Amino acid sequence: MNINYPYLLFIGDATDSLSIKMARSAADWSPEKCLAEYRLPGCTVSTGCPEMNIQEAAAAGAKSFVLGFANSGGILDPQWIPTILEALDAGMDIVSGLHDKLTDFPELTERAKALNLQLIDIRHPNTRFKTGTAKKRQGKRLLTVGTDCSVGKMYTSLSLTKEIKSRNLLATFRATGQSGILVSGNGVAIDCVISDFISGAAESISPDNEAEHWDIIEGQGSLSHPAFAGVSLGLLHGSQPDALVVCHALGRTHMRGLPHQGFPTVIETIELNLTHAKLTNPNAKVVGVAVNTSSVDDAAALQACKEISEQTGLPCCDPIRHGVASIIDNLP
Repeated sequence: MNINYPYLLFIGDATDSLSIKMARSAADWSPEKCLAEYRLPGCTVSTGCPEMNIQEAAAAGAKSFVLGFANSGGILDPQWIPTILEALDAGMDIVSGLHDKLTDFPELTERAKALNLQLIDIRHPNTRFKTGTAKKRQGKRLLTVGTDCSVGKMYTSLSLTKEIKSRNLLATFRATGQSGILVSGNGVAIDCVISDFISGAAESISPDNEAEHWDIIEGQGSLSHPAFAGVSLGLLHGSQPDALVVCHALGRTHMRGLPHQGFPTVIETIELNLTHAKLTNPNAKVVGVAVNTSSVDDAAALQACKEISEQTGLPCCDPIRHGVASIIDNLP
């Protein structure tokens, strides 16, 4: 995979901050790669990058036009085709993390071929994976898991990796979703792997390593979410984590997108994940809880983390507000 930068992050007319998490992830964690964002009328969210249109960004040196939004089902809305063609004509590669493939649209493939430009579908792996083996691998592994989807597993994983490296220890962030792949430049979008091969794919992205090296593996979905539990389970088994960090968002009363589905507690999430983690690593343990406290003020955030820590006996923090040093201090 060769993703050229700087990026022009296209967020369209989005109104939900979670719907542009791919663009925001790149802006937050790879700001040196992000030139600007392109917003259309009606857009009420932002990555914080300067605003430019396609022609302005091309003149400023943008190399890739990143579709930085997501929608239910990962569909490429036909209304964006003219905009993508404009970006191609301006000399930019196109990068997408949607389920729909850019290469399935003849008008895009023809234009990209004529201009010798790339259509990069980072959600779709081109590697043939094997089934999982559960064989012990050298090195250490930490997996982030969640009470729900979109609770901060990628941000937590990147924060943990950064903290470990700041201590002059060995660590590598292992991306398992389109946003993480855009940040790191490699990885496997695990939700696009055929179900029989999910655990094998997870094994392949965290191979044998130095004994003291930590692979920090980005979690996906939640074992408690009816739509995504299958992916979460395969990733859990293939990761064979020595350590788990539970990610949680304050203020939710039901699973994301499912108003009829109740929300699990942090303790229930710990127990559920440990039960299944022990299939491939009997020594797996939970080492901390990372909480997205963006819905409350600083005082309420500290109080919430204190209460969860008292309930679980584990360090608890908001990676953005408080950092993750307390969790790293608790690694085995």
